[in-house]
Amino acid sequence: MKLRLGIFDSGIGGFSVLNSLMATRTDVEVIYLADNARNPYGEKSFDEIRNFAIQISNWFKEKKLDALLIACNTTNSCALDLLQNNLKIPCFDLINSVSKIVSTNEIGVLATTATIKSSYYKKIIEAKCKNIKVYQQACPKFVSEIENIPMNIENICYLADLYLKPLLDNNIGEMILGCSHYPLISQILRKKTPSHIDIIDPSIALINNLNEFFYPAKKLKKIDFFHNVEFFATGKIDEFSFKVTNWLEINKKITLVNLRT
Repeated sequence: MKLRLGIFDSGIGGFSVLNSLMATRTDVEVIYLADNARNPYGEKSFDEIRNFAIQISNWFKEKKLDALLIACNTTNSCALDLLQNNLKIPCFDLINSVSKIVSTNEIGVLATTATIKSSYYKKIIEAKCKNIKVYQQACPKFVSEIENIPMNIENICYLADLYLKPLLDNNIGEMILGCSHYPLISQILRKKTPSHIDIIDPSIALINNLNEFFYPAKKLKKIDFFHNVEFFATGKIDEFSFKVTNWLEINKKITLVNLRT
């Protein structure tokens, strides 16, 4: 029997979680929801994000999921409790998952404005040990640039220099990509970050957490895996379909949904 999983993000950022899932198991059926009509989430207010979370969990209630993978750090930081309480199924999130694997005392976090304002990463990680210090950096323009096809590499490199400098000035030992979109530009960030600093993709920690809870069956071929993935979006389905093809190299039907009903 296949494990029925939901993955939610405001756009393509959840592809990092989907790819991490695909790398470890394919005994799953996946429902991927992108609320791209309201993307980016990172500049929305706390109350807006919590309202979105209620709508998202109400939509997923009908899908008979075994678990939800919260691929949106902003929703994770502002509304994890609402998703858990409304769905009443295991909800695997990025922030709590990655907090288990950090190993240095000076940690940097790149994230959206809303995630940084919540200080959820800082609270969760610093609660581990009094000697840990978390430095946070908001990256308000990254998501919009990453969502562009094609990406403007020059703009992203300029923003990377701008956002990385405050963290690097604090002599961090690890840097967390605190938005699921950011692993999609990890090669750029790696080139601009000293080699002794570990760059952490929380999606890997999330999937490890999932696999500890639901032990994976034997892997299947990649093509069989994507056969069992359904994609839903709240707007511009042709544009989102193009992004699925560009990032995942597959052609899939995208179903338009309305979360406000």
